[in-house]
Parts: sequence; C-alpha cells; structure tokens
Amino acid sequence: MGRKEFLQSFDFTGRTAVITGGAGVLCGEIACMLAALGARVAILDLMPEKAVQWRGRLEELKCEHLVLACDVLKRDSVEAAVAQVLARWDSIDFLINGAGGNNPRATTSSELSFFDLPDEALRFVFDLNLLGTIVPSQVVGRHMAEQKRGVVLNISSMNALRPLTRIPAYSSAKAGVSNFTQWMAVHMAQNYSPEIRVNAIAPGFFLTSQNRFLLIDEENGQLTERGRSIMTHTPAGRFGVPQDLLGAVVWLLSPASAFVTGTVLPIDGGFQAYSGV
Repeated sequence: MGRKEFLQSFDFTGRTAVITGGAGVLCGEIACMLAALGARVAILDLMPEKAVQWRGRLEELKCEHLVLACDVLKRDSVEAAVAQVLARWDSIDFLINGAGGNNPRATTSSELSFFDLPDEALRFVFDLNLLGTIVPSQVVGRHMAEQKRGVVLNISSMNALRPLTRIPAYSSAKAGVSNFTQWMAVHMAQNYSPEIRVNAIAPGFFLTSQNRFLLIDEENGQLTERGRSIMTHTPAGRFGVPQDLLGAVVWLLSPASAFVTGTVLPIDGGFQAYSGV
C-alpha cells in the first residue's frame, strides 16, 4: 500500500456514523472529528438539546448531520431513531456506543457503604452501560448483518481492566462491555460477515461530569486524595482530554485496522502499565 492509498483509509466521505450519547463531551468531539473527515453524523442522545454546542461546529464543517432523541434502554426508541437515519442516508457504516456513566448513589462513601448501595442505583448503572451498549448493537447490528459490513465501536473503561475502589457497579458494567465486545466480534464475523468488526476503547481518567466530584474538590478546585493517587499512578502525569481519543477512534473505524476485531484498546496515559513501583 502506498502513501496515497494509506491516507485514503482515513477519508470517511459518504460514510454514516451513529453515535449514542453523542451530545456528551467525549462523543461530541468524536462526532466533530468524523465530520472533519467527511462522514455524515447522527447524534443520538436522551437529551438532544445538549448537542447545541456540537451543532455549530458540525455546521461549520458543512457536515450532513442529524440530532435525534433516543433512549438506549428502550428498543422502540432506538429503532425509531435508526429508522430516521436510514430514511435520510440509506446505510449505517459506524456505530459508536457512547452512552454510559456512573451514579453517585452507586458509589461508596463515608456516608454510604457498599452494603447499603440501593438496588435501583446499581441497576441504573448496569443497565445504562451494558444494556445501553447491547440494545443499539442489536438494532444497528441487524442492519450491518444485512449489508455485510460495518464497524461497531464500544466505550469500555480502564475500570473494566483494573477495577477501582468505590464504584463497583460501574467497574462491573464496563467489564461486561469489554466481554460483550469480544463476543459480538466473533458472532458477527462467524455468522454474518468478516467485514463486520467490533472493538472497544478503554479510556483512562478523563474529567467528565460523572467523575469530577470524585477527582476535584468543589470547594478549592484542588485534586482530591483520589485524584492525587491517580496522578501518582499515571506516567503521563495528567488527566486525559477528549482529543486524546481521536486518533485511536479514527484508526479503529478505518480500513487501516481491517484485521483488528474483538480488541479493547486502553487509552490511559500508561495507568495500566504502571505497577506503582
């Protein structure tokens, strides 16, 4: 493969990407990067009004895009959103399962022990992260099976590989996402087409609305004890920023990674590699 052919691997002109949780900080940046590479982008989110910050950038990029309300835990909601995408663009090439997150009530603290974490909070985290990945994968995966091609990219977490203290539901749910990624990769390749690939990224510590309260002291803006511990164990010496995900995401979606499926790729500043010694 020559230089020109290789670079063309990252030209997504005419390709359609569906991104759940697309109004969030991380997935919004991913949406804009794919748009810059020529893709058509459908942002699916429970709160589509939050996508206003991305709409302007997508319009500046002259990107064909949709912003649709979607509850990833309700199959009929996902099916309705996907039907709108297909009515507009006929095919879906990429599915990025970005919907997910934690819940403070599923997090242990000095006020709330592990033994008292409420069922509904645990169930919310399990469902949002795991079922919220599986259901869109079923709906869009059926379409990919029919067209015999496509790429699914799930969002796992370093917590799936090295479970962290205080967040048992989130760590367990993300471990499920990693396992499901491998299962679906095999299932789609063996039963439908080897040109359907399924991978995941496992971000390390990125500051988001879900974890900020654990990492930054709201009163003084300084790192909490947990935040300082993370910095000590992260060779890169900083939290991740959304742009740190983009290279890996583009590569995993592109033909440049055509022989990569069933992989969970850490993007963690070296956290997994460091033993603490």
